[in-house]
Amino acid sequence: MASKPRKSTASASRAQRQVTTVSAVTSNRNASFTAPGLSAGQGRETIETLQSRLTALVDLSLTLKHIHWNVVGPAFIGVHLMLDPQHAGVQAMVDTTAERIATLGGVPNGLPGNLVASRTWDDYGLGRASSQGHLAALDIVYRGVIESHRQAIDATEKNDPVTQDMLIGQTAELEQYHWFVRSHLEDYAGGLTDAGATNELDAARSSLRKSKSSTTRPQRLSASGSR
Repeated sequence: MASKPRKSTASASRAQRQVTTVSAVTSNRNASFTAPGLSAGQGRETIETLQSRLTALVDLSLTLKHIHWNVVGPAFIGVHLMLDPQHAGVQAMVDTTAERIATLGGVPNGLPGNLVASRTWDDYGLGRASSQGHLAALDIVYRGVIESHRQAIDATEKNDPVTQDMLIGQTAELEQYHWFVRSHLEDYAGGLTDAGATNELDAARSSLRKSKSSTTRPQRLSASGSR
């Protein structure tokens, strides 16, 4: 078998220079500075915490649009329109979080490949589905994001109260969005139709089953015949 032609020394040197040039124009390393008053270690820890929140918020914004496009059924328009302001609000959180990472000397990464590689959860589990199914699944999504945001609040309390304040504000807004979602799943006694579900598909199934049961159950009448 004939051997492959070897590159000339000049060609090899040129290729090496190209690699060096490419690697010299970008970096994912933290800068040599961070916010005044923070040590390099404190800045690094806060950046790591914020990057995990950035990943979660990017994923949430995409999920909200996915539901916005794929919700169907009698309550379509109400849910469809409710999710647009939530998406806009989460997008603003994405930008604020990324800019805080950059302020601390980090390199915010919102690229799709990084999201898939670094997240610890799977893609949202529903495609085209009824409003009740999507809202029950979204309840699970919001629960996870908010719980992790609260953990990040605790993690930044000592190192960086400025970042903590930002996260507290975001959490308050996320909890309001979550309330809007849960109000569609709540009964008069304060129970949720997806109570006990631990994943999106189970939440959707449970909510649909309980909603159907409540609408088909006969109403009991009092002795006077009034409801």
